[in-house]
Amino acid sequence: MINDLLQRTKTCVSFEVSPPKTEEEFQAVFQKLDTMAALAPDFISTTYGAGGSRAGKTIEIASYIQQKLHIDAVAHMTCVGFKKEDLKNNCELLAKEGITHVMALRGDRPQAMSDEQYNSREFFYATDMIRYLKANTSLQLAGACYPEKHYEAESFESDLMHLKEKVDAGASFLITQLFFSNDLFYRFRERAEKAGITVPICAGIMPITSAKQIGTSVTLSGSSIPKELADLIANHGEDKEDMRKAGIEYAIRQIQDLKAHGVDGIHIYTMNRPKTTAEIMAQI
Repeated sequence: MINDLLQRTKTCVSFEVSPPKTEEEFQAVFQKLDTMAALAPDFISTTYGAGGSRAGKTIEIASYIQQKLHIDAVAHMTCVGFKKEDLKNNCELLAKEGITHVMALRGDRPQAMSDEQYNSREFFYATDMIRYLKANTSLQLAGACYPEKHYEAESFESDLMHLKEKVDAGASFLITQLFFSNDLFYRFRERAEKAGITVPICAGIMPITSAKQIGTSVTLSGSSIPKELADLIANHGEDKEDMRKAGIEYAIRQIQDLKAHGVDGIHIYTMNRPKTTAEIMAQI
């Protein structure tokens, strides 16, 4: 169980992968997973397509991780992708594949989803899904958290209050949204503990290997850019290879500092790039 891994004194290290959009890319993801498995992560999570569009693919990848690679798999599930009956059926599929961990997320609204569909969904928030899964399955549940607060939250305090509700509903460990300032993570961790949130927290780290990537990441996550990273992009952003090297080194420094400060876990957003992931793992 992942909870047992996170209770160790040694920092847990895990990866996140995503189902590719095309069938050709999808077939190649298994070879990438083989390469990543050789790096010996403690667990691997696999994300979910918008609105459940890649539901079967998520389960297929999670099954490969669990059954073929013998690494604990965490399958993402989103509120916008499921009605209760659909969720029940998918949980039965997970059970058949020996997958015991799920990360429950609200998920982003798909562009094709109408207002009527969106407003009539059966799970409005991740906490609703966690509460349902806790009551109706034996799954181990993970939740997301935001070191700089969720971009829709009224305040940092209200975001922590909702996070506490998520944990009380049954989330037994948390994985943060990506962040680039460790000081913000340490502030979040301290305030979460004061709010009574005592479950393990894995720090989400994404290596920025291109200047274009930072714009996309910030837009999706709401993460702020510290001066050190902004300067790095200004100095190396025009040179593809220099930027890649500098971005990897920045992620390594982040992780080494987090480990020195006793973080429960490091969760690397791999972007399905085994070479980059291997370079980071070699240094941490």
